[in-house]
Amino acid sequence: MDRIAVIGAGQMGSGIAEVCIRAGFSVMLIDQTVDLVHRGVAKIEQNLDRQISKGRLTTEEKQTCLDKLLPTTNLNEVQNADLVIEAIVEQKQVKEELFAQLDVIAPPATIFASNTSSISITSLAAVTNRADRVIGMHFMNPVPVMKLVEVIRGLATSEETYQRVIEVSQRLRKEIVEVHDFPGFVSNRILMPMINEAIYAVYEGVASPKAIDEVMKLGMNHPMGPLELADFIGLDTCLSIMETLHEGFADSKYRPCPLLKKYVAAGWLGKKSGRGFYEYRSGV
Repeated sequence: MDRIAVIGAGQMGSGIAEVCIRAGFSVMLIDQTVDLVHRGVAKIEQNLDRQISKGRLTTEEKQTCLDKLLPTTNLNEVQNADLVIEAIVEQKQVKEELFAQLDVIAPPATIFASNTSSISITSLAAVTNRADRVIGMHFMNPVPVMKLVEVIRGLATSEETYQRVIEVSQRLRKEIVEVHDFPGFVSNRILMPMINEAIYAVYEGVASPKAIDEVMKLGMNHPMGPLELADFIGLDTCLSIMETLHEGFADSKYRPCPLLKKYVAAGWLGKKSGRGFYEYRSGV
């Protein structure tokens, strides 16, 4: 398995593409517009340049990596892929529509992996005719830095598919944890309710965002406070995950905080929009 198509050139997709080309895979980085693809490539080049400045990569090695990258808006390139990794918006219907489309285009042997952080792998597999070759590969953000990959089998995922994805993950030098197919898996089933509770603490006037983050950093030794982390992840993504948990478990403890909904409705999505629980200067 040497050819990987990454669908989605955003923060996660570009990070996945970067670790793949650095591991020697040929990668097709696919998104809907030329501008989105170019942004993804620029992010990869920026990260590679940072590695050069730290003495961890040579200019020649950077070029070797980039030579393995094919940026494109042509979804038909998945015809040449052994593995497709989907890293688009965290919305079930949008992902299902993409998987159904990919199923028509890609060769029957191609494995489909989703970087979803909360959505059922079984439901994504059900819209294809290759449920045995659909699996979850949930990378952590930022992908080039974080070691963990949650690997999630759907109800019909075959042992062969699982083993091939484990081999790819190991080649990427990631640590693999197998997780069962439940809403939010492990990482976000635990993380997102904590973030949601921090948002409730702001909503109820318990403390300011900065004070809440300081408590968690100084008192719990978290490297980043929950509200700062929410801004980094994207408040729209946090809301989508909380809604998936709430719907999947039908338990009120997963009800998204009204303040989270209000911020998303206002377009205050965190760092990527310039404002969330904190304000960010453009490009910082």
